[in-house]
Amino acid sequence: MKIRAALAATAAATLILSACGSPASEGDSPRVTAAFYPLEWASSEALGDHGSISTLTAPGSEAHDLELSPQQIASLTEADLVVYLKDFQPAVDDAIEQAGIGDKAFDVSTVVDLEPAAEGHTHDHDDEGHDDEGHDHEEEGHDGHDHGDFDPHFWQDPQRMGKLVTALGDKLAAADPDNESDYRAAAEQGVAELTKLDEEFTTGLGQCERTEFITTHTAFNYLAERYGLTEIGISGINPDDEPSPARIAAIHDEAKAHDVTTIFFETLTSDALAKSIAGDLDLKTAVLDPLEGVTPNSPGQDYPSIMRANLEALRGANGCA
Repeated sequence: MKIRAALAATAAATLILSACGSPASEGDSPRVTAAFYPLEWASSEALGDHGSISTLTAPGSEAHDLELSPQQIASLTEADLVVYLKDFQPAVDDAIEQAGIGDKAFDVSTVVDLEPAAEGHTHDHDDEGHDDEGHDHEEEGHDGHDHGDFDPHFWQDPQRMGKLVTALGDKLAAADPDNESDYRAAAEQGVAELTKLDEEFTTGLGQCERTEFITTHTAFNYLAERYGLTEIGISGINPDDEPSPARIAAIHDEAKAHDVTTIFFETLTSDALAKSIAGDLDLKTAVLDPLEGVTPNSPGQDYPSIMRANLEALRGANGCA
């Protein structure tokens, strides 16, 4: 009831403001709200020197587990554009529906191709009687996580991010036509940065002693697919998934079969499982950042620098020339 009351009050204020014209129509800079960090970075690239941006997922928070305050939900009505990924954060989906913001909500899956969740997570040694991912079947969406039928982690592919930045430039140009050329130029500059990053990955991962890498959370399939690698996830797409003993045993087999040197863990989740498996096999551990949020512990300050840190981590682990 408090949420609906807050929404009602904000909606009323919005109607009063809209009688005098929308913010964008009066030439004011667009206000963008992004659901989580990669969408915030892409939006900021397209905004350039204009507008303002806020994010619903605080730095250091696990994006999958996001819960919104009534104030955050109500604030969606004040944004000119809300950038989100449908089915990734149920709290955001619900808030957008409650706020009734219509065309101001931009689901990025409408412009970025998403891969089916089960594809690309298979590997050679899945004859343990499990599913294609090599682990026991689990209920989708347990603990509130339900990513639908698709893998949400598209931002690990710079080419897909480039498509998003271009689409955001188009959206902002339409919302603020007085500055259309600026948004398109800013988006082009962002795409150029992503193209350079893509070239660095292509070159850096082009000649490696091994192509398989093991992660605690299956968040890197888009990267693996783009650059000819194979991700072997201890857990599934949801970082809270608990692997079964059989799955852990299968990971031991995978690591030995592919001469894996490193078990990768993340900055926002516990490293205990990675260290346990690495200790059993006398392997190294290292960070591979899924880029769902930036913290002081992140291996970089922003999307490009963290992606480059991930590249160097993979090159080191996989013996790339």
